[in-house]
Formats: sequence, C-alpha cells, structure tokens
Amino acid sequence: MINLDHGAAPPVDPRVIEVMEPCLREFAGNPSSLHRAGVEARNALEQARGRVSGLIGADPGEIIFTASGTEADNLAVKGIAQASTKRGRHLVVSSIEHHAVLYAARAMERQGFAITEVPADGDGVVQPDQVARAMRDDTVLVSVMCANDETGTIQPVREIAEIARRNGAVMHTDAVAAVGRMPVDVLNLNVDALSLTAKSLNGPPGAGALYVKAGTRLRPQVEGGVQEDGRRGGHENIPAIVGFGRAAELAADELPARIDRLKRLDESLLRGLRDRLPDAAINGHSDLRLPGHLNLWIPEADGESAVLMLDARGVAVSVGSSCAAHAAKPSHVLLALGRTAAEARCSLLITVGPDTEESEVGAALDALSEVVGELRAIAGVTA
Repeated sequence: MINLDHGAAPPVDPRVIEVMEPCLREFAGNPSSLHRAGVEARNALEQARGRVSGLIGADPGEIIFTASGTEADNLAVKGIAQASTKRGRHLVVSSIEHHAVLYAARAMERQGFAITEVPADGDGVVQPDQVARAMRDDTVLVSVMCANDETGTIQPVREIAEIARRNGAVMHTDAVAAVGRMPVDVLNLNVDALSLTAKSLNGPPGAGALYVKAGTRLRPQVEGGVQEDGRRGGHENIPAIVGFGRAAELAADELPARIDRLKRLDESLLRGLRDRLPDAAINGHSDLRLPGHLNLWIPEADGESAVLMLDARGVAVSVGSSCAAHAAKPSHVLLALGRTAAEARCSLLITVGPDTEESEVGAALDALSEVVGELRAIAGVTA
C-alpha cells in the first residue's frame, strides 16, 4: 500500500517502537507509586515531558499529557473558558477549526458563553483584522489553529496572538497538523496554550499534549486524580508517552531535513499533477501551506469514490479530516473557503511523509489519473 494519507495515518517510527516495547513487555509501574517501579515510571514520564516541551520551546512544567489532540483542544477551550468567567463569557474561534475546537466552543455556548466564529478568506487564511473586529471587552479566549488540518494553510497566529493579548484574552492554537512539518515555538508564536499530538510526529496514537503557559488559569476536565499536577486526572499511558517523547526528540533533531524532504516531495506532487490533471486546483493557499500537504479540487471526480477506487489500486488518500471521514456532510472547511457542496465532495487530501518515496508519488498519481478518467467517463464527461 502506498500511504499518501500521512495526515490521518502516519506510520510509527521503528525507533519509537523500540523504546515503547520495554514498557509493554516488562512490568511498568504507576508514576504515582513510591516503590522502585513507580519511580522509574515517573522518571520516564518526566523525561518524555522534557522532550516534548523542548520541541516547542516550552518549560516541562507547562506540558499536560492527554490521550489525543482532540482531548487537548477540549481541555484548552473548556478549561480556559470555565476558569475565566469572572472576566467574561465570550470566545472567538475561526470557522475552519478542527471540530474538536468548534464543538468544544459550542458546548460552552450551551453553558452561557457567547461564541463568535471568524471566517477565513478564499485562500483559507484567517485574517488578523477579522479577529480584531470580533473582539469584545468580555472576550476571554481566542482559538485559531496554527495550520489547517485539511488544507494545510498556515495561519498568522503570532499576529492574532498580539490582538488577543492587547485585549486581555488568552490565545490558544491547535498545532496538531503543524508540529513536525514546520518550526513551532510557543515563544515565537506568543501563545498561551497549544495542542499537539504524538501521531503527527510518527509517534503512537493515544498520546497528546497541551502546552499551557505558566500562570494561565485552567479548569480540569477529567476529574478523579491528581496526575499532571492536578490538571488531568487518570493513570498516565506510560508506553505511549514514552513513545511521544522519543518522537519529539527525533523531530527536534531531524526537522530541517524532514522539511527539505517534504518540500521535494511536494514539488514532485505538483509537477505530476500539472502533467496528469491540469484542471485540478489547490484548496487553500497555494504558497502558505504545509509541505507535503495538498488538498485538491478535481472537477467531476467524486472524492469518496476516488478514495475507494484508489484503495483498490493500493493507494491510500483521504477526503479530509480523519475525524470526519465518515460524515455525510461536505467539509465545513472547504465550504468556509467558498467551495460549493458539490465542489467540496470532489476534493481529495494527499499528505506525504518523510519516508514517502518519489517513485510512490509517481505511481500514486498515475493511479489517480486513471481513477479520475474512469469517474468522468461514468459521469459522461469528456476530456
């Protein structure tokens, strides 16, 4: 299988599996226990915390481990909002956020908060002046993602964070899609909270993290324990967190080389598409985009049908966010960019990884060209 769906299903790096295996095969203590096994587990936990914090330029004590990026987003939006009610009850989010942020914000609306969803422009960029117009005296949180998980469009987070800060609001960014594909530093971005996940770094699923700047108030969403400094209850998933730490360490060491590799693969994708499907168009910004992350509108080629036909040919791609892949509705992100429902349904997401081979890109594009030709023939569309 040629995997061009790294955004949803990146393979776990063998070097990550290597450090996880002892945690799974041998006795792993509870980090809260006082005996030797517990101390060893605590040491492994804190080592991983240091590696994850180092990747994004944070202090170890500012990292809260979660079970996913979705949980990290929920903890940020709900936890910060609920801890800020004395100041206000207004949240600002973009209309192209991952559903983890949008649904968490709408849940807060049911708790008496007001929500303003800021639109993106036709290139998928959330413009800072739009955020500035949405701000109110009672705004307590602004959440705009670092890069969109469907289009890959990189957002002006630093500029938006400055607007939030001037208005006394907390700034959160969902960096799940961005970390590992571009430099992400919490100080450079000037954010108060940032979500990330191990999976995006070729680490294990089931491990995420939320950076919370020291001094930022946060109400826990998972009660029942004092783990994670009382901010997220529950026995920590030590094997997954150890894998997360190793994946973060590798990403920090190899990021420049990974980005160069992804850029070369991206260029191969674009060249191949121009040759084979010249009428395909990029959804989102053509330049301000994560390398190796390409969302395409292909006229008269149903996306779901294309995914299934490519799968039969040994190629994996997707129609959008993995968390909404089975949704009957077209992508809310593409609709927000101005695509019609029909156009959104004729879109595909291709994401390559550092281990993707140039030959795989060519073979996958050959298969895609065949599939599009067949779909258009079925629809009665002539070339």
